Amino acid sequence: MGRKVFVGVIGASFCSKEVYRVAFDVGKELAEKNAILVCGGLGGVMEAAAKGAKQNSGMTIGILPTDDKKDANPYIDYPIPTGLGQGRNLLVVKSSDVVISLPGKYGTLSEIAFCLKLRIPLVNLSNWDLSSDIVKAKTPQEAVHIALKIAK
Repeated sequence: MGRKVFVGVIGASFCSKEVYRVAFDVGKELAEKNAILVCGGLGGVMEAAAKGAKQNSGMTIGILPTDDKKDANPYIDYPIPTGLGQGRNLLVVKSSDVVISLPGKYGTLSEIAFCLKLRIPLVNLSNWDLSSDIVKAKTPQEAVHIALKIAK
């Protein structure tokens, strides 16, 4: 049995109910496929994806911008406090074998840029469409399928 795939999930720390549902479904799919979810550990997309994973017996890692493990959302198994603020975005990307992006603003954009610069594969369910190097998906299920295929 090989090492599990680490899948980063990035997106807004505050999001609509629809985006929350999509992120939840991404987390659920990742858990069902036995992948490890990596995120920024806070609210919005991060919380929804972690919740979807946890409710389906998945494992979650939250790389926090703060110094305190207690800042992690309640669905994070392994909170990693960094004290780096937005600088932790690089660690989210570098800890991932592949990343799935959901709608977000400039923090999400910075993570997308890190993926492109560092050649970390990226599957897009997001509002940012920046490069032909980004694989687009239409559903959470498709995004996870593509991500795991790319990571192998």
